[in-house]
Amino acid sequence: MTTLHIVDDDEAIRDALGWLFQSRNVPVIGWESAQAFLDAWTPETAGCLLLDIRMDGMSGLELFDRLLAQGSRMPVIFLTGHGDVPIAVGALKKGARDFVEKPFNDNELVDRVIGALAFDRDQRVREAGQAGLAARISTLTQRERQVMELVVAGRLNKVIAEELGISMRTVEVHRSHVFEKMRVKTAVELTRLLTGAG
Repeated sequence: MTTLHIVDDDEAIRDALGWLFQSRNVPVIGWESAQAFLDAWTPETAGCLLLDIRMDGMSGLELFDRLLAQGSRMPVIFLTGHGDVPIAVGALKKGARDFVEKPFNDNELVDRVIGALAFDRDQRVREAGQAGLAARISTLTQRERQVMELVVAGRLNKVIAEELGISMRTVEVHRSHVFEKMRVKTAVELTRLLTGAG
């Protein structure tokens, strides 16, 4: 389950935001400081970060920079006062997802957060799929990879045998191993799997 992480040093704002999102069935964790969130963060931390730009101690921007330096791709939405808009625009250029000016419209804020949570979830599913595919490809022998590339290129077994200088029977055996290891039944499925992964 992806979670909204609210980082704001104002307890009243944290509580009000927490109530707002819980009323829309969005799981929420509140953090009283940027440092507290950073101490708990790991690359596996899923969800979206709703981050106040100005806080005592480490600012929201400093936290954002530190997370980027550690490879975080968690979507970040900044809460900004009017005077912070140029700063927030600078954060967008660095990869922040959005910024919302105070005072904000509750429904608009919730919609933006729900969009960011969906983006994070989809991104993690995609990455897990790519990691799983890479793991399957790593089980192939060098010859099986060669056969797989030629199958995906649309070559018939006879042509593959000629190109690789092996018998058609050997091609059939390698092709069978490729399909088994890649968990597909047809060349079309294999092609879709590999092209879908980019």
